[in-house]
Amino acid sequence: MCANPERDVTTSFDELLGRFRAYLASVDDAMVRDVVARIGWEAPSRSLEPHPLACLRHLDRAAAVASPDAKKLVRWVAQRCDELHWGQTYTEADFSKRFVDNYGWLEVLGTRGHFANDEFAAGLLILGPDIVYPDHHHVAEEIYIPLTGGTEWRMGEGAFRRRDAGEVVHHASNVNHAMRTGEEPLVALYVWRGGPLAQKSTITGTATQDRS
Repeated sequence: MCANPERDVTTSFDELLGRFRAYLASVDDAMVRDVVARIGWEAPSRSLEPHPLACLRHLDRAAAVASPDAKKLVRWVAQRCDELHWGQTYTEADFSKRFVDNYGWLEVLGTRGHFANDEFAAGLLILGPDIVYPDHHHVAEEIYIPLTGGTEWRMGEGAFRRRDAGEVVHHASNVNHAMRTGEEPLVALYVWRGGPLAQKSTITGTATQDRS
């Protein structure tokens, strides 16, 4: 479970931003390098109250199965998750209690994050095992980097296909995409840019898509 060590919270948040940036900067991809260069990393911090969610119970397992390059970041988040302000875009009215109990995100920087940024929203997404995040789209361009493996991803009219941890997944503006986890939870790093950064996605699928 999440530890809650006694420490200066501002320092803890700065360490989160530093580890997040370091992982992103380690990804060998031209689009990601452009994002790292453009994000204003000297962003002012916000005072946000801790807001834990049920999905945080998956973080210890996610840290155990994360890729070697991402393990330090995921383990750090797992150890300090009770200090952080986690959010959810959807409610049980949108999907189901099971989905909501296995879903959440941490905005590290953005319009709602621990660090203020009006041009980018970047953070971490959690999905528990055997969960479908159905087809959806939004105006903002999105980059995902799964930090754990075993999740299948779909974009547009294509089929689901498994993505490896560390693989860069790009969703252009308003392109439908979906994810479904297998036996292991997903933790994925995300970056939004070029659109409303707090927009609720338009859902076009269901959370019960089969695996055919």
